[in-house]
Amino acid sequence: METEYHAYHAEGGIGPRLRVLSYNIQLGIAYTRYHHYLTRSWRHVLPFQGRQSNLDSIARFVGGFDIVALQEADAGSLRSDYINQVEYLARRAGFDNWYAQTNRDLGNIAKHSLGLLSRPRPSEVVGYRLPGRIPGRGVMLARYACDERSLLVAVVHLSLGPKARRQQLAYLAREVARHEHVILMGDFNCRVDSDEFQVLLNSTHLCSPERELHTFPSWLPRRGVDHILVTPGLIVEQTHVYDLAYSDHLPIALDIRLPTELVLDRSEPAVQAAALHG
Repeated sequence: METEYHAYHAEGGIGPRLRVLSYNIQLGIAYTRYHHYLTRSWRHVLPFQGRQSNLDSIARFVGGFDIVALQEADAGSLRSDYINQVEYLARRAGFDNWYAQTNRDLGNIAKHSLGLLSRPRPSEVVGYRLPGRIPGRGVMLARYACDERSLLVAVVHLSLGPKARRQQLAYLAREVARHEHVILMGDFNCRVDSDEFQVLLNSTHLCSPERELHTFPSWLPRRGVDHILVTPGLIVEQTHVYDLAYSDHLPIALDIRLPTELVLDRSEPAVQAAALHG
């Protein structure tokens, strides 16, 4: 499925194309019916046969993109057979640069993490805790430096409660305001027309799609809770929602044209965990 973004203009010439993807992979657990939330819930705490083959399918799919934002990945605990799923997908999909940020570390039980897979090399990757009554939500910020200009890519997975989301989106709005070129993507757990989302749009220069992109649940998508927002200097050529049965969410992607001054570094690989602050 494709849609249009609100019209905006990039100063200067049009530069290289960048394909970005956001995907809540639900730990590599495929759901195709509502009753799976009950019958397959144990797979969130225990290993099971078939998870690796599902991750392999995800890896084949994400290999066609330049920057991939992952939500609901596990950084290596009992339930994932002690496999860092971000690293696993990076290796299988051929990404030299990958980063995992664990926002809720339950030791051997679970390591709830965000992930970033990137073909261009970021000059800096940092993580921050997001506000909320229940801890465990964060944002990963990757900065791609291009001489005096830079591109900020932010990966998030927001809370279920609207009060916490409002606080988290206010925090993100302040961060975004400091940068000219931004891609903000992830599982927001809310629709574009929600009050808290509108506050984000009204207080930043981020652009939204004209129509809601339905990504959840994957087998009968009726809600748009996964989003990719960009600033006006980035030209959106196409938007896609892919009909895949590898999670309970559908992946969302943008094909973007960068300004000519943004030439991303595709040199030496970098592998690390994003340091968590705040």
